[in-house]
Amino acid sequence: MDVNAAVAAAAAIAGVCTGVIAVLAFRWSEREQARPTRTSLHSEAVLPPGVDTVLSVLRSSAVVLDESDAVVKASSAAYALGLVRGGQLAVEPMLLMARDTRRDGEIRQIELDLPRRGSSRGDALAVSARVAPLGSRLVLLLVEDLTEARRIEAVRRDFVANVSHELKTPVGALSLLSEAVSDAAEDPEAVTRFAGRMQIEATRLTSLVQELIDLSRVQNDDPLEDSEPISVAGLVDEAVDRCRQTAGSKQITLAAGGIADLHVWGNRGQLAAALGNLVENAVNYSPPRTRVGIAGRRIAAPGGDLIEIAVTDQGIGISSVDRERIFERFYRVDPARSRATGGTGLGLAIVKHVAASHGGEVTVWSAEGQGSTFTLRLPEAGSAREKAEAHRRGRNRLSGALQDPADFEDEDGEETFTSDRHLSAPEVLP
Repeated sequence: MDVNAAVAAAAAIAGVCTGVIAVLAFRWSEREQARPTRTSLHSEAVLPPGVDTVLSVLRSSAVVLDESDAVVKASSAAYALGLVRGGQLAVEPMLLMARDTRRDGEIRQIELDLPRRGSSRGDALAVSARVAPLGSRLVLLLVEDLTEARRIEAVRRDFVANVSHELKTPVGALSLLSEAVSDAAEDPEAVTRFAGRMQIEATRLTSLVQELIDLSRVQNDDPLEDSEPISVAGLVDEAVDRCRQTAGSKQITLAAGGIADLHVWGNRGQLAAALGNLVENAVNYSPPRTRVGIAGRRIAAPGGDLIEIAVTDQGIGISSVDRERIFERFYRVDPARSRATGGTGLGLAIVKHVAASHGGEVTVWSAEGQGSTFTLRLPEAGSAREKAEAHRRGRNRLSGALQDPADFEDEDGEETFTSDRHLSAPEVLP
């Protein structure tokens, strides 16, 4: 009996111990599950409420880093600039600045020049980066692309300097001529002669101001906003009508061919002005009793068919040195001849900007003493319209909304754009 009682007591004690151990194990398991792990710490690194919405409306590229410098969120623009690759911030100076801000909580800002992705020409992106703490564990990096602003500022300084220089000539001439007219008040022949010169300078000043306005318009306007299919024959007719009187006075023949059934897509006013400038230059720089030809054709290209409009003259030609610069604003091949023809040096710059804004280009072939051929290449109406609509749809693709790094599987992917541009001798016009 005593043995049975002892066995029962031992069994009871063992049961109690097993129960206690089970309860302790269950409590320990709950505690371990509730304890934050390294993985859970990363997953809990979420943005404070409302921050994602605020950052999505900013123009700056945004990157949020956690305490281990891993990218928690980043805007698509940050990936486009190459700031984030493989889930990590790829710009070392920004990363160091973020670590300093995480350590002491101070807001920091820096301006950097970053290599441009997909470019082998040494181009750089000018950016301004600002780092600030976001809560107790996160750091926010805002990056603004200053490249275009710096380019515009450089262009503005250069433009103001050139315009100031160009305006001095006609304004100074008008001032001197007005004094001459005043001094020669009693000499009718002198007054008539000086008044004629004043009219010439006033016309030159008017042309300069008008071309400055035209250049500013083509640089600022988006031709895709007011585009339509345009007949090349209609553009050629407008250009010929614009120069018919000048060509007639020099007995220059204007001939056009191959322009039937060709259409481009774009802004009619800008394209008419560009082609008109090319024809006007050909007439102005051609000797009397020569020929200016305008030829059109359709050529196949990888991105869609192109329409070529070539303007050929039999003038003095352009040297190889000048050919590199003729599309610069205010550059003149022959300043003396430009003064005689009233040229401002802005016509070809306008042509270049119009061609580029329409997705095309302008090229030149020339040989001294043999004349020149300027070729305007523009996308054909059908393919150009499709590209314009695709451009509108994709204009807001790089939004400010923050994305998870997993949404960008190929952080090293780069877009490359190639353009095959060849200068060839002009074809013989009919």
